[in-house]
Amino acid sequence: MNRASANSVKELCQERYNDIMEYHYNNDGAIDFVSNFGEFTQDYVNQISSEIEERMFEDGEKKVIIKRIFSIIVEGLQNIRLHGEKDKEGNQVSFFIILKNDSNYFIYLSNLVLNKNIEGIKKRIEQVNGMNKDKIKELYLSVLTNGVISNKGGAGLGFITMSMKSLNQLEYNFYRTRRCNQSL
Repeated sequence: MNRASANSVKELCQERYNDIMEYHYNNDGAIDFVSNFGEFTQDYVNQISSEIEERMFEDGEKKVIIKRIFSIIVEGLQNIRLHGEKDKEGNQVSFFIILKNDSNYFIYLSNLVLNKNIEGIKKRIEQVNGMNKDKIKELYLSVLTNGVISNKGGAGLGFITMSMKSLNQLEYNFYRTRRCNQSL
């Protein structure tokens, strides 16, 4: 099935999930460290965050890496939970994937957003991506002390925190569905 013929948001999301897994299995030798397709409740976010941290300790990962991954996952899953939109059937379609190969972790977070919010999201990500490490830290401290809490409970720290912790620019894509005014 190609993206243009996807019949629902859930099908498009499932297709993207499968594409990511297949790509990394075939190109990086990456294995599925942990992944989930579905809705993320607060209990699930707490549970999976603890499980990821515990598994990384058991695998002998360095504490600094565990703390970075943990921060990214908690921030990302909270963002999905708080800001992910619902499809026409009332489902919060989303997924996350953590893949690992010999030297890297690959983290994917995906959720539904309204088309009208895409430009604002792109602008915030590009702002963070255009900054060096010191400027990102300055922005983080500024938002932390001066940020306004949104009606959904966020202060705008999500992308900043994920960029700081990953030490990389954030990559992103939007996939538009044909049947509704939403994107994945």
